[in-house]
Amino acid sequence: MSDAISGMLGRLPSGLFIFTARSADGQETGMLTSWVQQAGFEPPAITVAVNSKRYLRDWLTVGAIAGLSQLGETQKSLLGKFGKGFEPGEPAFDGVETETSPSGLTMLKDALGWIEGPVTGILESGDHAIVLMEITSASLGPRHAEERPWVHLRKNGLKY
Repeated sequence: MSDAISGMLGRLPSGLFIFTARSADGQETGMLTSWVQQAGFEPPAITVAVNSKRYLRDWLTVGAIAGLSQLGETQKSLLGKFGKGFEPGEPAFDGVETETSPSGLTMLKDALGWIEGPVTGILESGDHAIVLMEITSASLGPRHAEERPWVHLRKNGLKY
């Protein structure tokens, strides 16, 4: 790939979020994600890109409930915790203050806020799956009015 492609992809701004998902047997995990985009007004919808190699990808089927907690620009401590990922069965939310969403998902209490809803579609896209979610509930967190969302840029758009 050319340096221009890599450079331009890396400069596409994105936020930082903790993506929460639950397996069919009730296991739950969280992962750091940045490729999130609003995808509709009515109904409200978003897309989230998930690396196909992550075991969490297998949990994301049409009808599964998932959620996103939005990170603020001062929440650097959460990058180390969620950026490395978790092994199956490893507790993702230990040591982090959480709350429970209406559907029972674990969300970050100290985030700018969170949204959740069912997966309504999945598009396989090379090494990632694009997960479409309808947003059915949300909460504004304690940082929502005072703190800016974390905007993420990369030097190289061809790797994390």
